[in-house]
Amino acid sequence: MCLRTFYSAIVLCFSIIVNAQDTLRVAIQTADSLFQKNNFSLLASSMNIEAQKAQIIQAKVYPNPIFTVDLNVYDPQNNKAFHVGASGQKAFQLEQLILLGGKRKSEIEMAKTNSKIAELEFQQLLLQLKFKLHSNLFSMGQIKLLLERYNQQLELLENLVSAYELQAQKGNIPLKDVVRLKGAYLNLNNNRADLLKDYFETQSSLQTLLRTSAVVVFQFSESDIEKYLQAKSIEEIKETAFSNNPELQIIQSNKTLAEQYLQYQKRLAVPDINIITSYDQRGGAFTNQFNAGFAIPLPLWNRNRGNIKTSQYQIKAADYNVQSMQNEITSNLQNAFQLYTQSAVEYQKSTAIYNEDFEVTVKGMTDNFQKRNVSVIEFMDFFESYNEALNELTRIKTQLINSAEKINLLTGKAIY
Repeated sequence: MCLRTFYSAIVLCFSIIVNAQDTLRVAIQTADSLFQKNNFSLLASSMNIEAQKAQIIQAKVYPNPIFTVDLNVYDPQNNKAFHVGASGQKAFQLEQLILLGGKRKSEIEMAKTNSKIAELEFQQLLLQLKFKLHSNLFSMGQIKLLLERYNQQLELLENLVSAYELQAQKGNIPLKDVVRLKGAYLNLNNNRADLLKDYFETQSSLQTLLRTSAVVVFQFSESDIEKYLQAKSIEEIKETAFSNNPELQIIQSNKTLAEQYLQYQKRLAVPDINIITSYDQRGGAFTNQFNAGFAIPLPLWNRNRGNIKTSQYQIKAADYNVQSMQNEITSNLQNAFQLYTQSAVEYQKSTAIYNEDFEVTVKGMTDNFQKRNVSVIEFMDFFESYNEALNELTRIKTQLINSAEKINLLTGKAIY
């Protein structure tokens, strides 16, 4: 297959994919909205919140009373079965457990804390998936732009190879120049193939996140990237993280839950009381006897000391977990902030260097090469440098966005 046929095939394939009728074109705000509406993981996590809220309702419910019926099955004295009439025997008893010591209050408090933890876990999942969504969107957007540049260059190289092959056949130029051009074409096409692999992997991830089978096309401008350039101090970012990071709040809530559980175990040491009322037709000391009473366990051997001691150690462990997470967040934020700062500086420098003059120079170099004012070696060197600059610019922009989104993830708030 000749270069023209091969190039036309791959360009046509990419064009069909990107411009397919079943295409979902999204901006960043639209993607966020679809993501929160359609993502299965978020929907499942939201159900866990509702489940934990239902446990609050359950914790508020009083224990059910127990109603006992005792009927005569066989009366041997009168030789009667189920002798339960006026001259027979039957008894009824109603029993109600009364929780003492504030146990029900403790159960409600723990249920509320578990509900809060479920909401925080939802927020944490939302942040993690949104980080992945934004990173994938901008990464795919940058790859698409780079692929378009590669397509333009491949088309240019294809035309140059065709023209130089014709001139080589006429003996006007050496064959080695044609070989150099073909080598540059194949090398660029190989780089393009690697980019296409990344493009399709990112596309698949986005389709999963947005729950769609359509081809996702990200619509963005340079201003969407520039919004990530904001002057923030590391102290301000740390303060925001300690107040908003869901993972830290979950661990803090686990400590609160451990404290509530200790209080609950102490309250379990307080005996509960059963209130009893009963009716006995003929089995008691009197006929048609009504009784009332209560039952309460005596805390002689089991005062729940083991569970109380265990709960105290769990509080200490939870406190260490909070300190550990605070240290981890501080360390991660410092590294992320340093990377962001470096990326912001690189972005500002690169945008100052890469301007319209750059493209004018590329066009001028190409025109001079076609006029044979520039040698093949000079053109290839410039060509390779130009592609390296494009790749570096793509890396810088992608790194800027990812580092800023990483800080958003760590702080638990969209500060960039």
